[in-house]
Amino acid sequence: MSFKTLAAIAGAAAILCGCAITPTAPGAASQTPVAPYADTVTLAGKLNVRYLKDGNQQSSTVKFDWKQDAQRTEVALFEPFGTQVATIAVTPQGATLRESGNKPPLTAPSIDALSTRALGWALPVSGLRGWLQGHATAADGKPWAASPANNEVTTREGWHLQYVEWQAGSMPPRPKRIDAEHPGGGDVQQMALRIVITEEK
Repeated sequence: MSFKTLAAIAGAAAILCGCAITPTAPGAASQTPVAPYADTVTLAGKLNVRYLKDGNQQSSTVKFDWKQDAQRTEVALFEPFGTQVATIAVTPQGATLRESGNKPPLTAPSIDALSTRALGWALPVSGLRGWLQGHATAADGKPWAASPANNEVTTREGWHLQYVEWQAGSMPPRPKRIDAEHPGGGDVQQMALRIVITEEK
């Protein structure tokens, strides 16, 4: 069988399979940005964190319930099988973390310092208020909004965000999976978060 015949068969197979022979430019839908930022948000999801601490690779996976309004953010963390691990409340006045059991609550001016002390890794609550909606402040200080065609940014705080997956059929698009990486600092290095939003309420 000649090379030309093989090429013709391959081309016909590609057409029958619906495969694109040449790349196409992103459509208008893929370039549509997420909805405007909202102060009030309620959702649930899963979070996997990996980080390097004292030379050892650590990882943890939790489920979370997230509620925010203009003045307050509340996060409940659960083990994968449903047991509640901790609740976190953040206001302009500071952060409070309550672990399960009869342990006294922990408080601090910064949720990053508080969660690092209690959980071993920093939960970037202030950033997540926007990230979960597809919004961030870019490294140049300008507001940034994600779209399927514009899905990566480095934030002012040094986090590299990538919007890997979107909620099926959502328009404007709503994030489903967000990957976030940070070089870290101090005791915690090379942080990587994988966030999957499973429910919006």
